[in-house]
Amino acid sequence: MLIGRDGTDEGALSRRLAVRDAHIALGDKLVAEGRMLFGTALLGEDGNMIGSMLVLDYPSRAELDQWLAVEPYATSGVWEEITISPVRVGPSFVGLHK
Repeated sequence: MLIGRDGTDEGALSRRLAVRDAHIALGDKLVAEGRMLFGTALLGEDGNMIGSMLVLDYPSRAELDQWLAVEPYATSGVWEEITISPVRVGPSFVGLHK
């Protein structure tokens, strides 16, 4: 699971919106490949996007890092803090992504 937290400066939302279409296009590709199982925007109290949470399926950290090297939010300074935690998708959800 990846949690990417956006910057908190005045230009943070503009940076996100500038590359959002590219981020979504890459996400659609990863969904089709079975690499992205779920994704959502994190919202601040004002309803604006302030980060992302993604459940990803990569067999190794090296392959995840290869994706991060081309992920628009990672390469364009949108995500200023990235936390990656291993997770196991629960059995109720496994069949949804086969």
